[in-house]
Amino acid sequence: MKVIRPFQAAAGAVAADPRRPATAIVHDSPDVRSVVFRIGPGQVVAPHRSASTVLLTTISGRGIVSGADTEQEMQPGDVVVYEPNELHGMRATDDTFVLLATITPRPGDRAQSAS
Repeated sequence: MKVIRPFQAAAGAVAADPRRPATAIVHDSPDVRSVVFRIGPGQVVAPHRSASTVLLTTISGRGIVSGADTEQEMQPGDVVVYEPNELHGMRATDDTFVLLATITPRPGDRAQSAS
């Protein structure tokens, strides 16, 4: 059993560039990767695609998630699911937006070979 504490992970998350959201990988296996994102006010994760299914769970704060042609405001407890290769992005508004991204199968060779 592995216990993940997303609040602690978010507090310790780092960004290579302070203008970019901070991230922390909290679980990584061949089947799934879980990443905490701490997105500060005004910060953005640009729209992108993944060969995997991506579930975003709002841990704290409020922010916006986007798809190919829509945006949705998220609040704590909300979950959004993106299908493989579906365009997705996220951004904070006035508050720090903390998300747990669950990506399955794990990105990399396995996900690419499955498509």
